[in-house]
Amino acid sequence: MRLLKFFLLFLIGAGIGFGAWFAWFANRPLPLASAPVELSIEPGGTLTSVTQQLRAAGVEMRGWDFLLLARLAGKAGAIKAGSYAIEPGTTPRGLLAMLTAGDVRQVSIALIEGWTFRQVRAALDAHPDLQHESRLLSDADILKRIGASESHPEGLFFPDTYLFAKQSSDIALLRRAYHEMRRHLDVAWNARSEGLPYATPYAALTMASIVEKETGKPDDRPLIASVFANRLRAGMLLQTDPSVIYGLGERFDGNLRKRDLTTDGPYNTYTRTGLPPTPISMPGAASLKATLNPARSDYLYFVARGDGSSVFSRSLDDHNRAVAQYQKKK
Repeated sequence: MRLLKFFLLFLIGAGIGFGAWFAWFANRPLPLASAPVELSIEPGGTLTSVTQQLRAAGVEMRGWDFLLLARLAGKAGAIKAGSYAIEPGTTPRGLLAMLTAGDVRQVSIALIEGWTFRQVRAALDAHPDLQHESRLLSDADILKRIGASESHPEGLFFPDTYLFAKQSSDIALLRRAYHEMRRHLDVAWNARSEGLPYATPYAALTMASIVEKETGKPDDRPLIASVFANRLRAGMLLQTDPSVIYGLGERFDGNLRKRDLTTDGPYNTYTRTGLPPTPISMPGAASLKATLNPARSDYLYFVARGDGSSVFSRSLDDHNRAVAQYQKKK
């Protein structure tokens, strides 16, 4: 009987001790390897996989304790996809609330597929809830601040809707978008088709930025990507208007003229073979995938119908007929 009493008292004491420890854990600020810790959760992410992501990203915790907290709170299956920034002072309880219900203090900004870096900077500068640390910095200074190894910012940032706490740094947001593009590009590059004419992921990123600007109808992306891949393999000029327009910069007034196509420049794909020196826009995931897994085709030409879709041709004669039908009648 005395042994049973002792055992019961031990269990009660252990329970009280565990409860005190767990309350301390739930409300203690989490140590972070950096500030903020950036995390992107894909749709369908489980609590276990998200906990592993948190630890890998730099949230210093054992993991099982956070899993237990979520299960005791009944929120183990309520993790929401999205892009998060975990700030210093965040507790496990607060982190769980952020990942399951959203932090009402957070706001968002959308970076759109096909935007140039100039448009990205304008959107950041105009957002009232960001600290505008980049406003007086050059593009080169921004790349240095985010730890980028590239010398040109175009195409390096992934288009998405980003959540952030009010008065977060726009540099921190750009750093998140930069790492998201690297992650998406790595995934697409590792799953690429064989025999593509791209020696590096950066070359594929450059082509994906052209595919992004040339696509009017999403279903046409793989065929458009195949046309450009076929042209590169054949040593043909890419002859893509968006690249010429990008090279004109602020001089472009909405009309692309013959002299624009014949005046040589680094982005003029009518006068220079191969890819332009840098991307010309931010490609989304669909353009990355299409570029690195293009349709199998022998098409070398395409022309817009005027309804967003394109007509694809194998020969110059067929292409000229399509141009006469869909473009010259305008």
